[in-house]
Amino acid sequence: MNRTPRTRTVVGCTLLVIALGASVTACGGDGNPLAAAPYDAADQISFNGPKGGGRKADPDKPLEVTAEGRDGRITDVTAMDATGRYVSGELAADGSRWHSTSPLAANARYTLRVSTEDEDGAPGRRVLTFDTGKPLTKQRLDVTFGPKTGTYGVGQPITAELSRPVRDEAQRAVVERALKVESMPATEGAWHWVDDKELHYRPKDYWPAHATIRVRSNLDGIKVSDRLWGGRAKPLTITTGDQVIAVTDASSHSMTVYRNGKAIKTMPVTTGKPGFETRNGVKVVLGKEYFVRMRGTSIGIAEGSAESYDLPVYYATRVTWSGEYVHAAPWSVGSQGSANVSHGCTGMSTDNAAWFFENVREGDLVKVVNSFGNTMETFGNGFGDWNVAWAKWRKGSALVGGEPEGPRPADAARLRPTAV
Repeated sequence: MNRTPRTRTVVGCTLLVIALGASVTACGGDGNPLAAAPYDAADQISFNGPKGGGRKADPDKPLEVTAEGRDGRITDVTAMDATGRYVSGELAADGSRWHSTSPLAANARYTLRVSTEDEDGAPGRRVLTFDTGKPLTKQRLDVTFGPKTGTYGVGQPITAELSRPVRDEAQRAVVERALKVESMPATEGAWHWVDDKELHYRPKDYWPAHATIRVRSNLDGIKVSDRLWGGRAKPLTITTGDQVIAVTDASSHSMTVYRNGKAIKTMPVTTGKPGFETRNGVKVVLGKEYFVRMRGTSIGIAEGSAESYDLPVYYATRVTWSGEYVHAAPWSVGSQGSANVSHGCTGMSTDNAAWFFENVREGDLVKVVNSFGNTMETFGNGFGDWNVAWAKWRKGSALVGGEPEGPRPADAARLRPTAV
């Protein structure tokens, strides 16, 4: 019996069935096993689906067809619902087993066509139909909000991490509609889909100073798709402090820190030199580290090369995950205020770095202007959310789509700001 491994696809299965049918018509009774009409393979296969009694298959469970005994093997399987949608599957190399690899729809009727051959190579056929019911085990879509409860700067985005990917636009709308963000004072804002599993929420402008922001999900028990239902999410409450924005001008080699719109300190700094220019744009403070060991190898500089470095760094305020900081750089004090000599960070004296470290918090804003560097990445390297124009940000919502959405009565207070 031929047991040569075969690679099969849904399309291939269909073509083989057609080919077998064509050979029966063309060949006639010339003694070739393939010339005979397919025999009934009912006794040659076993199917894990429902067997009579009006029972329905659980769409959450994969289909499985196995060959019974040693007298034959499965050569092809196709499964298709009444609307013409195929179920993909995998056939074992020895033809002993086929199982589905894509989900079934709930409340659907399927036709399963199984092709076999016996030890002499004669073709067999079995056609089965069955219905699916509602999922017996529902897949849950859980949501985790970020950041952790606490007080942050006015630039801190809200994040929502999903436990499963959601790609379909209509399903995204179901999810997004259930994610609620309310702030006091109220301010206009919107969700933006970063990818299939992550959303960010930000206001049109920054959060108000000393605001309270409450985030919750109403997704629990909501049907997202035939096989996916909303799960629970722990609500989140954060507050904001003063509005603190540090503006670094790479051309004048200075940083000015503003609190609630008033300049409170200007300091000489150095930013990235040619080839290592500091990123332009708005960044959000990600955290503060009193001591960091900085090595050139972490940004791709070969150890021992002319640009190589290995330095103890103090009062380091992180603004990107790739290693951009505002930090103490006592070795470059002579250049601070007059030249850009760093490898991309913003360096300042130890005293100024200590002051900055003590006066900013996570979520505060650092804006770099007049650098020859690229603009801060929008996502993936920290929070570059504020570098996206508001109209474009809204287009990342499954609900708003870039056009104003009329507020529902319950949301009017949230969507119509009384203070900015």
